[in-house]
Amino acid sequence: MAGAGSESEANYNSPMRLLIIEDNPDIVANLYGFLEPKGYVLDSAGNGYGGLALAAQHDYDAVVLDVMLPGLNGLELCQKLRGELGKSTPVLMLTARDTLEDKVAGFDSGADDYLVKPFSLVELEVRLKALVRRARGSHGASAVLTVGELSFDTGTFEARRAGRPLALTKTGYTILKLLMREAPKVVSRESVAQEVWGDNPPDSDALRVHIHALRQALDKPFGFSMLRTISGIGYKLVATDDQGA
Repeated sequence: MAGAGSESEANYNSPMRLLIIEDNPDIVANLYGFLEPKGYVLDSAGNGYGGLALAAQHDYDAVVLDVMLPGLNGLELCQKLRGELGKSTPVLMLTARDTLEDKVAGFDSGADDYLVKPFSLVELEVRLKALVRRARGSHGASAVLTVGELSFDTGTFEARRAGRPLALTKTGYTILKLLMREAPKVVSRESVAQEVWGDNPPDSDALRVHIHALRQALDKPFGFSMLRTISGIGYKLVATDDQGA
């Protein structure tokens, strides 16, 4: 299997190194046949434990992860990737399930994006490029953003509210950074989607799912909600409870 270099060494011109964790040999063959001729460097595993071992041994630009895997399913693997391994590698989840509850479960486990099977290989590549572009861009100059009791170090990806660390997905951090940078202004749904997905947003449920996951981490354990939905417009962050809905 091909090795993978350090994320810190990645640049915009380097080949993208991907880990494919999928137990369907036809899908794996299609991914190799489509991506390898384009210069992608690929590793693959046919089960969850094998995929987790590769993720622990190497640094990848992105992971393509099936949900229904033998041994260790994709949701459990993603949780271990984020928790036990402390990896922030972007994860594109593949699933045959397309209900809102399934999407929430995927994003809550730490996934950054998803595709519902059957999927377009062209769309998969576009989404991977967007995920990696955002991840590589996050290694630039860092700053500490603050809104009230909320702080976010954009260099270390450490977010805290009232001193308590917040566990977010990569996409959650992207949304939080945008809202903190613009606070207390309202940010339109379209602007948030553009920041997260560029010109290729997924279906309309995806942003709502990410906002739900961000709100669960940011507001649920605390005394008031900092993340406010402005009906028909978008979202904003408030520093105090008296700043209105």
